[in-house]
Amino acid sequence: MYALDIADKFIRTGSSTKALVVGAETFSRIIDWNDRSTCVLFGDGAGAVILDAADEPGIHSTHLYADGRYKDLLSVPVGVSKNFSEVVNGSAFTQMQGGEVFKIAVKCMEKVAIEALDANDISVDELDWLIPHQANMRIIAATARRLGVPMEKTVVTVDRHGNTSAASIPLALDAAVRDGRIQPGQKVLIEGFGGGFTWGAAYLTI
Repeated sequence: MYALDIADKFIRTGSSTKALVVGAETFSRIIDWNDRSTCVLFGDGAGAVILDAADEPGIHSTHLYADGRYKDLLSVPVGVSKNFSEVVNGSAFTQMQGGEVFKIAVKCMEKVAIEALDANDISVDELDWLIPHQANMRIIAATARRLGVPMEKTVVTVDRHGNTSAASIPLALDAAVRDGRIQPGQKVLIEGFGGGFTWGAAYLTI
């Protein structure tokens, strides 16, 4: 979401006419395979989109937020190269308080999605697709339900590759374009949530 926002600003100011936005994760390097609260959730993945300057906006608006007060709920306490002994004893692994993350994620994604729709004077009924961060089915379903978006208009790929974090939105977008669900001219809302905490949404016309 942050990379998409930055690329959009470069194009809008005329500094660039094309941009490549990439989201990639290799969670397998920072997962404790003995921790069932995390190892069954996260996956490796990568996805990319190309943005091109056009007369009509494809990205109508982006909305970003961050709040470091919640950083300890989802984090990797130390870098994997900081101290080998810390890697060995398990400090350099993803650690998460799942219940707290769920509550905050659903609340934040609902709020930022409504903000994006309101900023563009678009109702939920006018949306063709919602592409949420593919964290887990509980968060996806709860967010869609609170927004009033039916699951048949919500793109879901987490069941195929787990939570790939920064890669999850481009992977879901690619899957829905490839199978023909998403068509040119359709209205799409994307939203993401991640460690830090950071979150955001963007309203697009494909």
